[in-house]
Amino acid sequence: MFKSVQLILDDSFTIVNQHIPLLDIKEKLNEYHFVIVSGGTYLIIANYEKSLMDLGDDSIPINNWLEQLHWLPSSVISDVNGVDGPVDWRRPVLVKDEKGIVGVLSAEKRMEMLEEENRQISAYFQTLAETINESVTAVDQVGRVVYWNTTAEETYKIKKEYILGKKIGEHFRDESIVLHRILNEGRPVRGQYHRPDKDTHVLINASPIIIENKIIGGVATEQNITNIIRLNEELDSNSSVLVQKNSPFSTMVSESPKFQEALKIAQKVAHADIPIHLTGEPGSGKEMLAQAIHYGGTKAEGPFITLNCSVIPPALLEMELFGFQKETFTAEQQTLQIGRIEQALGGTLFIENIDKMPLQIQGKLLNYMVDHCFYRVGGVEKITSPTRIITSTSESIEILVKEGHFNEQLYFHLSVITIDIPPLRTRKKDIVAHIQNYILEFSSKYKKPVQEISSETMNLLVNYDWPGNIRELRNTIERLVLLTDKSVITDEHLPDNMKSKLTVKQTTSPKEEIVHLEDVRINPEVIEIEEALRKTYGNKSAAANLLGISRGTLYNKIKEYGLN
Repeated sequence: MFKSVQLILDDSFTIVNQHIPLLDIKEKLNEYHFVIVSGGTYLIIANYEKSLMDLGDDSIPINNWLEQLHWLPSSVISDVNGVDGPVDWRRPVLVKDEKGIVGVLSAEKRMEMLEEENRQISAYFQTLAETINESVTAVDQVGRVVYWNTTAEETYKIKKEYILGKKIGEHFRDESIVLHRILNEGRPVRGQYHRPDKDTHVLINASPIIIENKIIGGVATEQNITNIIRLNEELDSNSSVLVQKNSPFSTMVSESPKFQEALKIAQKVAHADIPIHLTGEPGSGKEMLAQAIHYGGTKAEGPFITLNCSVIPPALLEMELFGFQKETFTAEQQTLQIGRIEQALGGTLFIENIDKMPLQIQGKLLNYMVDHCFYRVGGVEKITSPTRIITSTSESIEILVKEGHFNEQLYFHLSVITIDIPPLRTRKKDIVAHIQNYILEFSSKYKKPVQEISSETMNLLVNYDWPGNIRELRNTIERLVLLTDKSVITDEHLPDNMKSKLTVKQTTSPKEEIVHLEDVRINPEVIEIEEALRKTYGNKSAAANLLGISRGTLYNKIKEYGLN
């Protein structure tokens, strides 16, 4: 394997025939390290064995003397790294190539070579194990730890000196150690979710070390995903409701015919307990619409849970979806993690970017959608959870189905109702209303006075393409409200990256793109009127009573400000 190990051959030798007298052999041993006696087999005499030669009669042929001493013949090899046959290392070994004998290799020198090879192999392995950013554990055939890298120390808070030479079961529960299974079964593990203790989550790859069909040990690499799990849980706990629960569709008013059609379909299917698939560019408002369907339908009292397939490692996705269960001898010690489907029991599970879900998990999701039952990963109990499924993709999944990258049967189940959300750049008239809503939302959140936006700045915002759609618009307005201390937001407050991309279309007719933007300023009266209309579900008489004005005055205000 390691050709850099230098071949330690002794080339101080001479070859003689088997009939040469013993006297000549004695003389040659003074001149050479080895004398090679040829004649059917090779007999090697080393110069340190000269004392044995001194015991014989000088005139006797060397072969006769060696027979009396029961001298062992030497093995002949052509490659020390690939021995052709059995080698008897009790005697020095001859090394030959196509040209003849090239040297003599003693057992001592061979041991030096093996020791050097072992040092090199160990150095390569240790360097590799310390280079990769994963925990590396190696055990022998009885589970005794023979290697434990620095990352493993950091992950498990166990120093090398406390675990090397000890059986791995002394530090971890036997039933939680994947390497034990590797040693018993001899089958490798790839990308398996593993929880060696209650505070640590890892993805493990492990393989047995096999020599001549015998398992002599095992090596495991473990990617620590504890922080990913915690971040994912934190994001779930901090996920905000993007719509008003009591009137979820009221915040999604639009003048775009295509968007209005999408909203009509969503409102109709909100009360039907069937899967819904949403498509639209990233940030176009798919989660907002999914929440509106949930809170505007029969599942409103249940939880709304999300699962984003594009941000969770594929090996972890199945556990996140269906949960994880590890049975032990006592119920108190069992490991149990509830999956998203179970968390959304009686409510809605919104699966984002389902096209990023591996095919194997797609098949299991299909099975669930057929009978609403599933098994937790590692569990044997069949779980029933009537959960509504809403899915989304940024593009059509029909192409993925044709290419074999998406389960066709699952596609048929998901696409019974498909709603496409048009990008924000195709519905510019909606931008002003969204800006008004977000200024009100974030002014309340950060306890700041409600600010106005100059007409010039509103023109810039309306004519911006918004590649990030609603999400980008919402984030931009939050930034402006948070960082601007003046009562009026102008273009100087816009982010630098947005200023570099903004180009006002001089040739575009205001009638086509912008409706009375110079008259639309964010002021308390506009906000109060919109809030009253929202609370009364658009009932103008009730809104006028709530505002303490006549219905005629309210109509005039609505017309003055161009409100819907």
